[in-house]
Amino acid sequence: MTQRERPLSPHLQVYRFQITMTMSILHRITGVVLSIGAFGMVWWLTAVAAGPQAHAQFMACATSVPGLVIVFGALFCVVYHFFNGLRHLAWDVGLGFEIPQFYRSGWTVVALTAIVTVALWLLALRQLGLLGAAA
Repeated sequence: MTQRERPLSPHLQVYRFQITMTMSILHRITGVVLSIGAFGMVWWLTAVAAGPQAHAQFMACATSVPGLVIVFGALFCVVYHFFNGLRHLAWDVGLGFEIPQFYRSGWTVVALTAIVTVALWLLALRQLGLLGAAA
């Protein structure tokens, strides 16, 4: 009798992407990005401590188009990781384990991340004088 070659465990072709799977993967990715982004924070703090000229150089890099893309990405990662971390904390205390609650909390994290990231981004651009009048 010949046996068919089959995968030993479920394969990605078996699964269809769901919000819970996507958010878990994104949570891990944002955690890694935040770890890497900590070097940018150290660069900024070092520039502040080094004086006005070093700070001006840092700000020139941070407010360039590539710099703004990186800063926006880092801001998205912070906000998403924060809200999804709160979701995980709720799970740690035993809340939200029903399937509808998984989906509701997932979409809530997505909505809050979008709203808060855009709001903070607009506030930052305004404070930098890159969007309208500075407050």
